[in-house]
Formats: sequence, structure tokens, C-alpha cells
Amino acid sequence: MDNLQKIGLQETVGGKSLSIQTGTLAKQAGGSVTVHLGDTIVFSAATVAENAKEVSFVPLTSDYRERAYAAGRVPGGFFKREMRPRDKETLTSRLVDRPIRPLFPEGWNHETSIQSIVVSCDMQNDPDVLAITGASAALMLSDAPFNGPVGGVRICRVDNAFVLFPTWEERAKAELELVVAGKTDALLMVEGSSHEVSEEVFAEALEIAQKEINKLCAMQLELVKRSEAAGRKVERYVVAAPAIPAAVLELVKTKATEPIRKALRSKLDKHGLDAQIHEIKDGLKKEVEEKGKTDAAFADGLKWVSKIIENILYDESRILTLVDRVRPDGRGFEEIRPIEITLKPFPRLHGSVVFQRGQTQAFCSATLGTPGDMQIMDVLEGEYKERFMLHYNFPAFSVGEVRPERGPGRREIGHGALARRSLAVLLPPEEEFAYTLRVVSEIWESNGSSSMASVCGGSLSLFDAGVPMKAACAGIAMGLVLENGKYAVLTDIAGIEDHNGDMDFKVAGTRQGITGFQMDMKIEGLSIEIMKEALAQAKRGRLFILDKMDAVLPEPRKELSAFAPRLFRLQIPTDKIGALIGPGGKNIRRLIDTYGVQVDVEDDGSVFIAGVDPVGCEQAKAEVEALTIEAEVGKIYKGHVVSIKEFGAFIEIFPGKEGLLHVSQIDVKRVAKVEDVLKIGDEVEVKCLEVDPTGKIRLSRKAVLNPGSENDTPGPRRDGPPRERVGGGGRGGRR
Repeated sequence: MDNLQKIGLQETVGGKSLSIQTGTLAKQAGGSVTVHLGDTIVFSAATVAENAKEVSFVPLTSDYRERAYAAGRVPGGFFKREMRPRDKETLTSRLVDRPIRPLFPEGWNHETSIQSIVVSCDMQNDPDVLAITGASAALMLSDAPFNGPVGGVRICRVDNAFVLFPTWEERAKAELELVVAGKTDALLMVEGSSHEVSEEVFAEALEIAQKEINKLCAMQLELVKRSEAAGRKVERYVVAAPAIPAAVLELVKTKATEPIRKALRSKLDKHGLDAQIHEIKDGLKKEVEEKGKTDAAFADGLKWVSKIIENILYDESRILTLVDRVRPDGRGFEEIRPIEITLKPFPRLHGSVVFQRGQTQAFCSATLGTPGDMQIMDVLEGEYKERFMLHYNFPAFSVGEVRPERGPGRREIGHGALARRSLAVLLPPEEEFAYTLRVVSEIWESNGSSSMASVCGGSLSLFDAGVPMKAACAGIAMGLVLENGKYAVLTDIAGIEDHNGDMDFKVAGTRQGITGFQMDMKIEGLSIEIMKEALAQAKRGRLFILDKMDAVLPEPRKELSAFAPRLFRLQIPTDKIGALIGPGGKNIRRLIDTYGVQVDVEDDGSVFIAGVDPVGCEQAKAEVEALTIEAEVGKIYKGHVVSIKEFGAFIEIFPGKEGLLHVSQIDVKRVAKVEDVLKIGDEVEVKCLEVDPTGKIRLSRKAVLNPGSENDTPGPRRDGPPRERVGGGGRGGRR
């Protein structure tokens, strides 16, 4: 392996030059490549563990990391190094995993690791989508039994034209953004968001993306061919079917098939069906265990009972759908489970709802915060602030299980991101509604489609909070059963249909079009034709749910919750920011303490005042406006004395704005001592005489008492006889 030569392939994909290289880096890994687009480069390595493990799932891990050095940055934080994965890295790790996992054979039990590292970023091309192709290419060069290749592309619609591998600037202007992964002529994964585009535009984007995916797959096949020609041997593991003891298989199939078939046709809910399956399973486990004590054919049979029953349940549920054309709970293919909506289930929340669809229940709350509550996101391209957050929680009790809570996992982060992007495009612009928004979705019951329940509940909670969204948004999860050319597209899939089906396609949107979507396949690809059918069926389901939502809350509430902060936005000149903040933040702190508000000042001069008490907010707003008012020469102001010096008094004419009232300008008469006329706290009318270039203000009370007298020459300092001369008039002592 150490003698491998460098092999590189280049192809024009989506009008841009993309290349894949191998042969020089990480030669001890099972397979390694770099994928190049512009100066953005992602390194990917795939490795398979030598020893197998006793597991019931494909032990595949995918990790994507963005190194700060790739963008010429030093990581932030105390430790100055990359620590736990950021949400972007977690989401991209899922993006890589989802199209690749279905292409491993059942029974594969060697730990398989895919590592993708961003080693260079040109700040134009996002490296995330390159990791899909890189991971697939690395697996193709390894000994893993991977039935690839897979290619991944990002496609946007900008100014009514489709753009492949768009830059960040183009993505910011896009009305549609998709990440699509697939094999040659077959889709495996779709993810993205859009500004209410039609199903037809969505399908057109998929067709264009598929053509470019085919090029990426061809590149990888050629890469393997050239690597083998250069001396690399790719010998893949062969996965044998599990050797289930024939006697155990026969017994369980004979005794379990008919009861399972009957249970599936009994239109039971999740708990009822689970209870019957457990009863069947427990009875057979006891029987196999007893037989194993006397019959060697059953000695090792106990561990296979659950697997055999799972296989029977899988086969029978699919027969029920494809042959009998019925679903386990008795619904038609396009029938949606009963929907119940309860607004404001708890007091004091800004906006809240319990959204129930069948046995899936989401409690969603919307909270309005100030601009200071925005989340600071530290990503490869730099820091930015996130105004809208959606957090999805999936506690164990939602499915009747017990496990410790250790914070959000990959699935929770992914589901939250899907619901967030489905709603984000419908929010009012910050200029019109400056609140920071946080939606939390608590899944308290789950039997499928919990992320889409979060979309429906999230939309309703924002409406309930008075957020002026463009439109209501609903989500629906579509399923598919495909076998031997026959298929059925299912609307609003339940947990058993998700588990035993071939597709999980989530579509969210308004009456006008699609806003968010995510599709994952469990088989090796999906045709565009079936995808179009699923999209049309999803639209009908989405409109049905929107009717249910509109019947409860057809539009956002006109008034905010009494417990939500009132937010006022002002604009001040940037050169007045310092005056507003005051020395050491003195002025800001006084406003906060006096009126019970929160004040946030942006670099562009935007000032946000927030508080639950609208009167306090209005008073603070008036003070901020006054803080930025310029004194006008010749104008009379009413102020109060804030300090007294020997040479005069300082008068506050606006909040935080003081001017000097010199002793000579206090009265029309000569004033010997300032305290004889003024005391701290006195209210006094003064005229502005001058504002010098540094902003210092000179005031006159005398000009108010006797207009025009401010320029009079002062008289003698005090009355009385002339002072006695001292010193004898000489210049020094006489000698």
C-alpha cells in the first residue's frame, strides 16, 4: 500500500470543476480520498474493524469535523481547540450517514468508521456536501461490503434558474435549496428548505440533481478501476446470511405467523399491537427454552426468537399493505390519524399548544426574547447571530421506555433542524418584528411523525404568541412499501410503517408551497416517478391538516401575551452610542435599574428596549431619544441642577446631557455664592448660549430672566468701601 501512486480524477459537475484524489494520504486507512471544489477540500477516510461484534444493527459511525485552520482561524473558547461537535458538524455527519447506511447488507457486524475532515475552505463552497461523495469514495476503496457508489450535490434555485454547488452568496438569495444524494438513477436522500415552491419545481430540481449525481458515481467507479490498475487490491468482505437453527425457525414460524397476521388485521393501536406481539414472543421464548433443555436442536434457539418474530412482522405487515391494500390500524393509504389541538394548555407562556395526531403528541411553546437573547453561532466561515431557535426534545417516556437524559443527541438535533427550517422562511423580517424567537417541542407521546407534529405545533404556538408569520405551516410524513414492482405510498405513517417500510419522506409547507423536507430511503434508491407521486399525495395531506389548524387558530393573534416583553426599536447616530452607554455603562445601567427594562445597542445604532411593563418601556424610550438630542443655540430648556461648583452649576437639560451655568449667568445681579441662588435638584429654565466643537454646552439663566442680558459686563464683585492698601506701596522691605 505504501507504494501506491497518486491518482486523481476531474469532472465538470454542475458547471464547476470537481476532483477526487487518492493514493498519498492516510495509506493505513481502509480507503482515503480528498474531494476538491475550488479551494475547498474535504479529506475522507473509511476503516473497517477486523473483528466482528454481536450486534443487531449496522455498526456504522460517520463523523464530520471542520478544522478552524481550514479557514485560517484560531478556534474560540478557553481551550483554543476544536472540542465537541457543533450543530453544523452533527447535522453534516447525519447527512453523510443517511444515504450510505442502507447500502450495507443485513448482517454486517464489523465496526465501520467514516471520518471526514475539512482541511481547506475557500469561503465560497460549503464543504458539507463534498463529504457525502468523499465518504462514498473512501468506502469504495476499502474492504467494506458497501454497495455504492453514492454522490451528493447541493442545488439551489436563484432568480428562476437552477444552480449546482452554489456559493454562500447564491444560497442567501435562493428560493429553494436542496441537498440530494443517490446512486446512479436512484435517489437515496433529500434534505432542504424553500420559500413555498411548488411540487413541480421541487421535482424538476431532483431530476437535474440526479444527472449530476450520476457523474459523481461514474467518477468513483473509475477511481476504483484506476486504483486496482495501479496495484491496489480491493477485496470486500462477504456477508453470509445468519445461520438460524432450522428447528427453531420452523417452530416459531408455524406458531407465530397466524397470530401475528391476526393481530395486524385487528386495527389495534400501538399499545394493543405491542402487547399482543410481546405475548406471542414471550410464549415462544418459554417453549424454545424448555425444548432446549432436552433437544440439542433448540439448545441455542432462545436468542433467535425475537429476530424471527421481527422478520415475520416485517413480512406480514408488507403483505397487508401491498396485497390486502390495508394498513395495520385500518386506515386507507391517504387517511390521516385523528387530530386534536389544545391551545394555551399552561398559563404564563407566550404561546403554546398541544398538537395530537393519533398517538403522537407534541407540546410546543413559543417564547419571545430580545435581540440580546440571540444565539451566537461559531462556524467555519465565522460568527453570526441566530434569531430563531427550535429545540426538539424526545424523552424516553414518550415511548414508554426508561433511560437517563443526557442532553440532545444527533436525532434530536436533526429533527429540530428540520422543523426549524420549515418555519424559518415564514417568519417576519427582523426589521418588522425584532424579537428573538425560541420554539421548544416536547414530544410526550410518539408513534411516528413526531418531527412533523413539531412543525404543526410550532406554527400554532407562534400564531398563539402573536408572531405575524406569513402563513400557517403543516408537516406530513410519507411512507413507501416497494417490492417486486408493486408499491404503495402511505400518508401520515405510524411507527410500525416507518420501521417496516422503505421510505420516510417528511414534507412541510403552506397552502402555497413547500418550505421544508427530508427524505431517507431504506432500500437502494427511489425513482423520480414515485417521488412525484409521493409529493402530490403529501400536498393533499398537508392541506387537510392546515384545515384542522385553521379551524382552531386561523391567523396570528393581534396582541402579544401579557407576559411577553414589549420591544421598542430606535435608531440613533452611531456617534451617539457612547453618550447613550455612558462612562462604564452608567447611562445604560440607570435605564435598566430605573425602568426595569433591558437595553441592547447594536453597532449600527439600533437600540432595542424591552420589558414586560409597557409604561416603563415608553419612559425608557423617551430617555434614549432625549439622550441623543442635540442642544440648539438660542433655545430655552427646562433642566435641573445636578452638581454645584465654585464657578457655577451643572444643569441636566436632557437625560444624561449636562451644560455649564457659569456663576456670571445665574442671575441679572452679581452672585457671590452659587448656593445662595441654586440647590441640587432645583428645576431651572436656561438658555443655550453655545455648543463648542467638543460638545460642551454653555447655559444662561440670566438670559431667561432678562433677555439680552447674557452679554452684559459684570459689575463690582461686592458692595462696600474700597479695600485698604497694604504693603506701603513699596516693592520690598527697606534696607
